[in-house]
Amino acid sequence: MKKIVIAPDKFKGSLSGIEFCNAVERGIKKQIENVTIVKLPLADGGDGTVDALKFYTGGKLIAAAVHDPLLRPIQARYLYAENEMLAFIEMAEASGVRLLKNNELNPLETSTYGTGELILDAINRGAKHILLGIGGSATNDAGMGMACALGFRFFDAENNLLEGRGKDLNRLTTIDTSMVNTELRNIKFEVACDVDNPLFGPKGAAPVYAPQKGATKRVVEELDAGLRNFNEKVETQFGKNLQNIAGAGAAGGLGAGCVLFLNAELKSGTELIKSIANFDEQVKDADWIVTGEGKFDEQTFSGKVIKGVLDSRTNQQLAVFCGLSELTAEQIAAHKIDYLAEIIQQASGVEDSIKNAGKYLEEAAAQFAANGIVSK
Repeated sequence: MKKIVIAPDKFKGSLSGIEFCNAVERGIKKQIENVTIVKLPLADGGDGTVDALKFYTGGKLIAAAVHDPLLRPIQARYLYAENEMLAFIEMAEASGVRLLKNNELNPLETSTYGTGELILDAINRGAKHILLGIGGSATNDAGMGMACALGFRFFDAENNLLEGRGKDLNRLTTIDTSMVNTELRNIKFEVACDVDNPLFGPKGAAPVYAPQKGATKRVVEELDAGLRNFNEKVETQFGKNLQNIAGAGAAGGLGAGCVLFLNAELKSGTELIKSIANFDEQVKDADWIVTGEGKFDEQTFSGKVIKGVLDSRTNQQLAVFCGLSELTAEQIAAHKIDYLAEIIQQASGVEDSIKNAGKYLEEAAAQFAANGIVSK
């Protein structure tokens, strides 16, 4: 009996990972009855991760009263699986750029305080393992705001207490840890981080990402200098040079802040989800792995779900189902893809392919089963 593992990303704006799995399963079973199908929806730590983790853990969405990037009260949600004592928090829920209007974007004024409040809520609920996704931030505070919510205190040269906004990076002189939440040391923190930017410098947090968050050239320079100052003060006080950590510059320096304040490990988001799915073990004896995403292009192979699937592949054959492929035949062959199907080929146009993706995916899977599996 053949074993097929279905392990996709979502089709953004169209299908969740599990909806993809179900459509492909229906299509295959139209052609082959005697087959073992294992569904392993994946994600990269961004959109779709909550759906994937709910599939594996049965977790529930928890609403918490926190603060947005400008410290205004909002409600934000995170996923909590009580049996596993596992929480998944997307920092963008509380500290994301999507929460602000264009005229409110200013990384000198924004803070990750709300992300810290979500972490605190999860700890108070009993979480012992926290996964933190740090994409889509509106902030450039090196995680100082988050740390404030967890009991860290930051002072300037005149011993004034700082709020932990981006503008406070240059003013920072000392960090007080005497009031830090004692539970932090009992929590395992893993951070989904798929960039390797350093904390400061030309490829650092401020020059690369702050302009997308409303920073002018002058503000970028101020923030970059602030991150340098932050690192100097941390190195003096704690003996840690955060600049040397790949991913320290993610989310306005929150990558560095997570390492310093949470003793967190920065990991590929896809690898984190694969670990929870026990992916490598599940695919060992598979004949085929079926994966996919909405748009299939060269970016796919830079930390995305399909790259994670390829990294785990041994001798299994690989089928990719996508909305649209921009790869050449040579590129497809180079990545050893055995079967490729584009939904757009069956649809009347892009809008139709998005609206009716489930139907077209099921049809494509049936063709795959007839032409790709049965014939091999």
